[in-house]
Amino acid sequence: MLQQGTFDGRVAVVTGGGSGIGEAISRELARLGAKIALVGRTRDKLDAVCADINAAGGTAKAYQVDIRDRSRVEAVIDSVIVDFGRIDHLVNNAVGNFRVAPEEMSPNAWNAVVDIVPDGTWHCTQTVGKHMIERGGGSILNIGSTMSKQGGPATVHSASAKAGVRAMNKSLGTARGRYGIRVNVLIPGMTEGTTGAEVLHQTEEAFDQAVSGVPLGRLATRKEIAQAASYLLIALIETAHGVPDARTMASTPGVRRLVFGGHIGFCEQRVAEVKDQPRRPTTSRKSSHRSANSPAGGCRRGKSQRS
Repeated sequence: MLQQGTFDGRVAVVTGGGSGIGEAISRELARLGAKIALVGRTRDKLDAVCADINAAGGTAKAYQVDIRDRSRVEAVIDSVIVDFGRIDHLVNNAVGNFRVAPEEMSPNAWNAVVDIVPDGTWHCTQTVGKHMIERGGGSILNIGSTMSKQGGPATVHSASAKAGVRAMNKSLGTARGRYGIRVNVLIPGMTEGTTGAEVLHQTEEAFDQAVSGVPLGRLATRKEIAQAASYLLIALIETAHGVPDARTMASTPGVRRLVFGGHIGFCEQRVAEVKDQPRRPTTSRKSSHRSANSPAGGCRRGKSQRS
C-alpha cells in the first residue's frame, strides 16, 4: 500500500468514477493526496462520491458528461484544466456491459458498448494526451477486462471492445513514451461489488463457477484493484520490476505482466524505446561461431589454405 501524500499536488481524471472500480480508485487516489476530477453520466452518483471525498479532507469535483460525445469530452477536459491547472493522471474506467447472444445482437446493442469502450476511451486519451505532451509527461491507465483475452458466448461486443482497448494501449505506449507519458492497462478478474459481476454472473451456479477458477477461492475486492491502479499510475513503476506477492510472467519484448493472486487480475506495461538511447554492439550466433573457428581476419579455413 502506498503512503498518504504519494500523490500530493497531482490531479487525476477518473471516468466512470461514480461507482464500482472507478469509485474505489477515486477514493484511493484522494486518500493518497490527489485532487480528483470525477467524470460520468450520472450526476447524483458523482456528487455523492465527491461529497465523501471532500468531507474526508480531500479535493474532488464532479463533471457530468457522456464520453461518447467527443466535443463534450474536450469541453470537460478544458474545464478540468481551468479548475485544477493541470492533469497528471487519466483513468479510463467508463464501461457499458450486458449479456446478449451474438445472433440476437442488434446494431444499436453493439454500438452501445463500442461507442463507450474503445471510442470513449480514445476521446479521453487523445484529448488528455495532448495536454500531457505540452506539460512534458503524465500517466494513463485503462481498466480492461479478462473478456479481452478469453471471450464469452454472450459478451462478443464487450470482449471485442476491450480487446480494442488492449491493442490501443500497446500502440499508445510505444507512441507516447518519448513524451514521458506511461500508458498501462489493468485487467481485473471478477471483482465484488461491481455491476460487471452482477450482470455477467446472474445465477448462483455461474457465480460459483467463476469463483472456482480463482486460486485464492474468492473475488477481488475493489480496494485491491484501486491499490494496484494507484501503483501503476505513480512514477514508481518506472523502476519497478514487480510488486509484493505478484508473479512476474515473461511476455513479448517491452511488456510486463503482473498477476495478482492468480486470476485476481493482471496488468500490461508497454515501455517505449527511446530513439537516442545508445545500443550495445551485438554479434549474431552465426558470426560468433564462425569467428571462433576461423583464423584471424575472419576467413574460412579452406579459403585461407588456398591463399
